[in-house]
Amino acid sequence: QVQLVESGGGLVQPGGSLRLSCAASGSGFSIYAMGWYRQAPGRQRELVATIPTGGRTNYADSVKGRFTISRDDAKSTVYLQMNSLKPEDTAVYYCKAVLGSTSWSRNDYWGQGTQVTVSS
Repeated sequence: QVQLVESGGGLVQPGGSLRLSCAASGSGFSIYAMGWYRQAPGRQRELVATIPTGGRTNYADSVKGRFTISRDDAKSTVYLQMNSLKPEDTAVYYCKAVLGSTSWSRNDYWGQGTQVTVSS
């Protein structure tokens, strides 16, 4: 019933910018946290940024000062504004949401992934 739909990936030159979006479909749930992860070729999936409900944002050291995570709870959407992109940012970016309700336990949901390629 719940799906996370990502958009905004693409090919950009070093120093460029992209904004990723991820919207959670469905209704009747509460959002406990949303965030972004990425996985580059030959690497483990790593946390990029998270924004828990009522909590503090958290960023990987490699993206601090360049990326900004934000949420629009009315739209159940999380964004990742990526500036000053570097080739090492190239990866598949995955949206994650922690959702729950009175009828079911908290569960992790993942988006389908969107490719970000930074190359000249």
